[in-house]
Amino acid sequence: MRNTFGNLFTLTTFGESHGPAIGGVVDGMPAGVDIDMEFIQSELNRRRPGQSKITTARNEPDQVEFLSGVFEGKSTGCPIGFVVRNTNQHSNDYDNMRSVFRPSHADFTYTSKYGIRDHRGGGRSS
Repeated sequence: MRNTFGNLFTLTTFGESHGPAIGGVVDGMPAGVDIDMEFIQSELNRRRPGQSKITTARNEPDQVEFLSGVFEGKSTGCPIGFVVRNTNQHSNDYDNMRSVFRPSHADFTYTSKYGIRDHRGGGRSS
């Protein structure tokens, strides 16, 4: 699986939907670029779970936390590390799915392609 995208400006992603967090590292951002925290958060708010009857009922804040590369609203030139912590995952809810693939999910495709089964809600493919 390729987790890094780009050449001069790269994004490496990590995490699973039922792990402690998802996140990434942006590399190649020049120093001094304004980082619009409100815009980033508004985009995360658009995809938050728990906003519709047809999506998951999980209610997570999806609050981005910058770990490096941003100071006082500007990029520092260092890689920008960020996480979004999973605060309402219920991995045990999927124990009965250890040997069953869910319809309309990527479970089977992921298992076929990578040879590993993460039954906790689809793992990386969720």
